[in-house]
Amino acid sequence: MDTQRRERAARFVELHREGCFLLPNAWDAGSARVLESAGFPAVATTSAGVAFSLGRPDHDYADTASADDDRVDRTTMIDRIGEIAAEVRIPVSADLEDGFGEAPETVAETISMALAAGAAGGNVEDFTGDRSRPLHDPGLSADRVRAARETVDTAGEPFVLVGRTDVLLTGGPLDEAVRRANAYLAAGADCAFVPGAADAETIGTLVREIDGPLNVVMGLTGNALSLAALRDLGVRRVTVGGSIARAMYAQLLDAARELADRGTFSYAEHQIAQTDLNELFRRRPGER
Repeated sequence: MDTQRRERAARFVELHREGCFLLPNAWDAGSARVLESAGFPAVATTSAGVAFSLGRPDHDYADTASADDDRVDRTTMIDRIGEIAAEVRIPVSADLEDGFGEAPETVAETISMALAAGAAGGNVEDFTGDRSRPLHDPGLSADRVRAARETVDTAGEPFVLVGRTDVLLTGGPLDEAVRRANAYLAAGADCAFVPGAADAETIGTLVREIDGPLNVVMGLTGNALSLAALRDLGVRRVTVGGSIARAMYAQLLDAARELADRGTFSYAEHQIAQTDLNELFRRRPGER
């Protein structure tokens, strides 16, 4: 990791020390540059957005024989993370899904690849994609986080390791989500992530009972809680998952239907001017 990226990664670590910040999710270099231009201190990637941009489904339950073939592979995902990290001047946190394999050793390799790609942080989740056992065994899940932590420590680079549990998304109880989040923090995660928590009561319980910084995701259902409300609840960071990407694809689908069904062009009334986008994406002398 070069000096500039190391400095960015160190800043990203500091963002998790206190307060609450919004970490929006990008899926390619262009979306990351737009988010950077809005003044965010860092961006995360979204595996869903990356998958959709490649015409592929996001990692989900593997209900068909072709599910593994449909999924974006690790090399492709890491390459996209590297493209994003190379194009922005702010830290990038990587959505690494389940680490792209069950074994702790595989997760460790994925973390090493993310570091090499320039990521300043990354999530490792416990979702398996198998309906018969939606989550990895708690002990194995902790070992996976532990292996990731050892890789980060060996590298000696600033990196925010996030332990994500999908208990709530798979219909499990809140107390299990708390247990798993705390186990991942004890295994070396710097931050816990519990997607599926969207109301003030649930989030407040998580903040009180989890022994470390909490990440929640908003935008999955147009939740009414604001960043200020989440800050008051004690949340440390807020991501938006693939919601921005899905909102953009909704606009694309609406435009496609208008063109195909009516042959009209009203969608173009809401476009960004070519000159404005050119200006946004133009690099100034000395920028990288």
